[in-house]
Amino acid sequence: MADEVKLWGIRYRAHNGVVRWAVLVAPAEFGPGNPSPPLPLVVSPHGRGVRARTNARMWQQLPARGNFAVVCPGGMGRRLPLHSWGFPGQIDDLVRMRSHVTSAHPWLRVDPDRVYAVGGSMGGQETLLLVSRPAARLAGAVAFDSVTDFFRRYDDFAALGRKGRALQALARLEVGGTPRTRGDAYLRRSPAHFKELIASSGVPLQMWWSDADEIVTGQENQSGKLFVELRALGPTAPLEKVTGSWSHTAESYRELQLPGAVEWLGLVPDV
Repeated sequence: MADEVKLWGIRYRAHNGVVRWAVLVAPAEFGPGNPSPPLPLVVSPHGRGVRARTNARMWQQLPARGNFAVVCPGGMGRRLPLHSWGFPGQIDDLVRMRSHVTSAHPWLRVDPDRVYAVGGSMGGQETLLLVSRPAARLAGAVAFDSVTDFFRRYDDFAALGRKGRALQALARLEVGGTPRTRGDAYLRRSPAHFKELIASSGVPLQMWWSDADEIVTGQENQSGKLFVELRALGPTAPLEKVTGSWSHTAESYRELQLPGAVEWLGLVPDV
C-alpha cells in the first residue's frame, strides 16, 4: 500500500469480553505528532470469513483522497469471529467503534456528525442492522450484495453444494440451531425484520445488488425485496438503489462498489 494512507491497529474488547483487533485506515499525514482535524469516520464491517486487515486493504487510497478515516473491526458473533452474521452483540460493538477508535488513537479526531457505515455481503447485512440502531447516529450508509433475510439464507446455502452444507453447519453453530428450532434468532439477524426502524431512522441509505450474484443468490428475495418494502414504508431519508450484473468478488467490492459508495456519501467528490 502506498504512503497516502497508513494502517493502525486497535485492540478492543468485544461484547463477550473477548479481545479483538480492528484496523484503522487514515491519511498518512496524521498521527501522534500531527493530530488530525475532525474527520469523517466510516465503520466498515467485513464480509463472511474476511479478516479485518484484508477488508482494510480493500479501501486502497480512498481515505487519503477524501480526507476521512475507516475502521474495519475484526468482529465477534455469538460463537464465531469471522461469521458473526449480524449477531446483536456484534452490532452493539459496531455502535461503539467510534469510541474504540478515539480511545486507541486520540490524535484522530472524529466529526460526530459524519459517522457512516459501508459494508458488503455479511458486512452489508450488519451495515443495515446498524442503520436500525438510533445509538449509532449514522450520517449515511451504503450496503452491497447484502443478506437481508437470514432465515431464508440458511435454505439458500443448499444451492452452493458441499460448501453450502458447510456454511449451514457454521450457521447452526453461530446461531444455536436451525431456522426451525431458533427462528427468533435468525429473525434478529435479518435486516428485513427491522424494516420499520430502518425506514424511520433518518439515515440516507444506498443499497446495491446484482442479478448475477453467485454467492448471495436470489437477490430479488434479499436486497431487492427489502428495498421495495422500505420504499413502501415511506423512508424519512433518501433511499437509493444501484443494480447491475457484477460478480460477488473482492474486485467488484474494491474497484466498483467502494468508490461508488464514498462518492454517494460525499466523502470523495471526484473518485
